[in-house]
Amino acid sequence: MVKDMTPPEMQGQGSSAATPGAAPAVSLCLTTLRNRPDFLRAASALRQGTGGFLVQARDRQDGEPAVRVGFTASKKIGNAVARNRAIRRLREVARAILPHMGRPGWDYVLVAKPGVTTLRAFDLLLADLHGALARIHKS
Repeated sequence: MVKDMTPPEMQGQGSSAATPGAAPAVSLCLTTLRNRPDFLRAASALRQGTGGFLVQARDRQDGEPAVRVGFTASKKIGNAVARNRAIRRLREVARAILPHMGRPGWDYVLVAKPGVTTLRAFDLLLADLHGALARIHKS
C-alpha cells in the first residue's frame, strides 16, 4: 500500500495563494552591441572623456528607437578579473543613467581606463556618465 506523499496545504500556499503582480515596465530598453563594425562606427563618431572612462556616441539615423550600448576593456586594464570587474561596473553605470539620458536611435560605447575604472567611487562614475552625455547631446 502506497501512502500519499503530498504535504497538507497550509494557509497561504497552493491554489489559494495570491499571485504576485506584474513587474514594472521599463520605459527604455537597452540593447547590447555585439558586432565589431558597430563598435568601429561608434569609435569614429563623437567622443567624450571623463575621469573614469571614455564615452563614444553616434546617432545611427536608422529609425529604430532602441538605445544600444557596448563596453570595452583592453588588456591595459589588467588580467581577465580586472577587465571583467571594469565591464561590470560600466554596465551598472549604463543601466542607471542611459534609460533616462540616452537618446533613442543612438549607440554608446563605454571604454574603461587603466587603473581608474575599477578603483573610482561608483557615485563618481555615475556623475561622469551624466556629465559626458550632457556634453555629447549639447552639441
